[in-house]
Amino acid sequence: MLILIIGLILFLGMHSTRIFAEDKREAFIAKRGEQAWKGLYAVVSLIGFVLIIWGYGQGRVTAPVLYVAPFWMVHVVWLLMIPAIILFCMSGAPGGRIKAWVKHPQLAAVKIWAFSHLLVNGDLASIILFGSFLIWAVVDRISARRRAEAGIISEPEPGPVRNDVIAILIGLAIYFAFVLFLHRWLFGVSPGIAV
Repeated sequence: MLILIIGLILFLGMHSTRIFAEDKREAFIAKRGEQAWKGLYAVVSLIGFVLIIWGYGQGRVTAPVLYVAPFWMVHVVWLLMIPAIILFCMSGAPGGRIKAWVKHPQLAAVKIWAFSHLLVNGDLASIILFGSFLIWAVVDRISARRRAEAGIISEPEPGPVRNDVIAILIGLAIYFAFVLFLHRWLFGVSPGIAV
């Protein structure tokens, strides 16, 4: 479980610099340049991500189970993952009406993903993993709203509806790929058995 926790600290810690250490981030960029910051950000995030995967795989085997969800809850997760994947696709796509309305679709996607997975995964490793991402996404969204109100960042402007349609279609294709084979291939678990 220690590897999982270290991975979460590295990954979410790097993704939290704008929340908790904006001045240090700006000082680093001023001294060494934006490319150096992006390189450090990418390396630390990648190391953290690898440790999360490794630590979660190890920790889940021996983690105590704190609750067991009824099987029908898997269907709730299936439904919640549709908007989660669509919103995640929208975060990297040109803006449409939905992206402007949601404002931070990637954070919304992470919140839905983490919450839905907490519904059906009651082992301690899963609670640490998904709970950490849920808390981080909530805190980051609050921080982003405050930065937008202060004029530090700008919120997305509404774009054409076709951008929404394209993101929805791509999101649905990815969703069905996950349900049919990707989730099992990537994580070793079929979403029909456990998420």
